[in-house]
Amino acid sequence: MAEQQSMVDEAARRALKEDLARVHCRVQQPDDPPLFTRAPDSAMQTVHWKWTDLEPLLDRLGRQLALEPGGNRRTLRLHNPGLAYGTTHTFWASIQVILPGEIAGNHRHTANAFRFVMKGGGATTTVNGERYPMHEGDLVLTPSMTWHDHEYHGDTPMIWLDVLDISLMRSMHATFFEPGKEMQQPVDAIPDRSWRQYGSGLMGPPGPQPRGGNPLLVYPRAMAEGALQQAAGLPADPFDDVVLEYRNPTDGGAAMSTLGMRLQTLRAGTHTRARRHTGSKLYHVVRGEGSTIVDGQRYDWSAGDFLALKPWAWHEHLNTSASDALLFQVNDIPAMSALGYYFEEPLTGNGGHQQVA
Repeated sequence: MAEQQSMVDEAARRALKEDLARVHCRVQQPDDPPLFTRAPDSAMQTVHWKWTDLEPLLDRLGRQLALEPGGNRRTLRLHNPGLAYGTTHTFWASIQVILPGEIAGNHRHTANAFRFVMKGGGATTTVNGERYPMHEGDLVLTPSMTWHDHEYHGDTPMIWLDVLDISLMRSMHATFFEPGKEMQQPVDAIPDRSWRQYGSGLMGPPGPQPRGGNPLLVYPRAMAEGALQQAAGLPADPFDDVVLEYRNPTDGGAAMSTLGMRLQTLRAGTHTRARRHTGSKLYHVVRGEGSTIVDGQRYDWSAGDFLALKPWAWHEHLNTSASDALLFQVNDIPAMSALGYYFEEPLTGNGGHQQVA
């Protein structure tokens, strides 16, 4: 009886399809994919990019491609084969090459962006009139709709990681892009104002705090790695060993509204617990070597490598070497948390998951 009713319902749904389409309506059809799944089911794939493959490609980009005066940079995108575009379903990661004497022209866009310097130094970035030097290991922010340009003063190619929440922005249909009228924007009389006000991370100007997000634009390597060394004296995080997040100094939240950035040390001999969570993340190996096991598959990584993890994938880290490994991580946890969609689950054998603010 139930089977007969199901067949009648399927036939009724198919019969309605054309009539509903004429007035731009639909009902669920028997061959439609389910709207809901018991757990997240993402087309994104876990992908490992090896530095030994990337380095010669970056050399070719530097020799063969021009840095265009408009919005296009000389970047090598880390493309996820499971997606139409992007490294994950929420952000794009690219590796940018800039050559001696070049200027990456001024523009602004809706997408939040940041730079993590991988190799070299001697460039400056200007964001809404503030200018900062860029050194290896520094993190530089370019919040949504801020004017930004870069200039390189060194004598060998410089490489940094660019991450933008382009996929999220496009899914929200909120794309704006505006080129600057001049190649470079004017620099303020006090070019490092936000660093002077908030760079200590512990103190700031009295009175009402600024609205519109994080006023701090640069997180130097010495500060970040020094803080991580202090944190190494605390009990280990069961999932990440030693880990700290880049924070907004005015409210203690994530440094950017949609992207989370973390720095972590996996000490020699570490084997972390496994967990899974909604959202996606990308690891960049700053130095050292180790392994990450994702849904039972082991990825052995070393300095320069990248590893993108798909949503709701079990993952754990190992460092069987004799020296520590340093990883930089970007994730979409701030966006997922703001929407109430962030959940995580440790591997305990008991099942269930918890929502994390």
